[in-house]
Amino acid sequence: MEPGVNRLSSTSVINQLQDLVLKTTDVHELLDELVRFTAVALADHSLAFCSVTLLQQQKPVTVASSAERAVRLDESQYQVGAGPCLTAIREQAVVHVPDVGQDPRWPEYMALARREGIGSSLCVPLVLEREAGAGLNLYSTTAHGFSGEDIDTVEAYALRASKALRMAVRISDLAEAKTRLIAAMDARTTIDLAVGAIMAQNRCNHDAALKIMNIAARTRNLTLRDIAESVITSISEDPKVRTHFDG
Repeated sequence: MEPGVNRLSSTSVINQLQDLVLKTTDVHELLDELVRFTAVALADHSLAFCSVTLLQQQKPVTVASSAERAVRLDESQYQVGAGPCLTAIREQAVVHVPDVGQDPRWPEYMALARREGIGSSLCVPLVLEREAGAGLNLYSTTAHGFSGEDIDTVEAYALRASKALRMAVRISDLAEAKTRLIAAMDARTTIDLAVGAIMAQNRCNHDAALKIMNIAARTRNLTLRDIAESVITSISEDPKVRTHFDG
């Protein structure tokens, strides 16, 4: 039986995964690209296809796939609450189904898989951080579509893919943190300018000016920043002038 997994050198895989992390803008885009790359790098498209399942707060979802059939197979597992990909993620262990027609595990799901024309499957966990879990799912239209060597190849690939995903998540977190910090500093600058304007107009101290703005915000059911922006707009010769923090 022809194996369902192609061969790539470790260096080639690492380089490709690094490129994916660098060129994608968020984690979901990375997952989509990861599955496309996996489909080409690992799965013989005439025999096999793949998907990625994300399990967060005990809720599974297919976040990327190389074929619509993979989505249907994943969702069949979610509906019955059991199957190889869910087991792989929950137990953090490789789950290999050599022959869907002969495997006694998950009978309800196996019946659905047979109807989809699946002969074998291979599910490998992707190690993430926090409370999330993920799994790489490969499906073959033939029984015994994944050899022992195939399984070793996919495990090694999943380990490297896990590292790429963790790196992408951290980069995404840093980008979000930077955006929040810039927004906070922008708001602080706007409020400070408005406080200064009120101090000058009312000949009061900082605390008194800030109190005036807080009362206005509560009375109008607006944020302090909204009030600050209205103050600055009202005293500006050009109503289009807005304060902005350049990060």
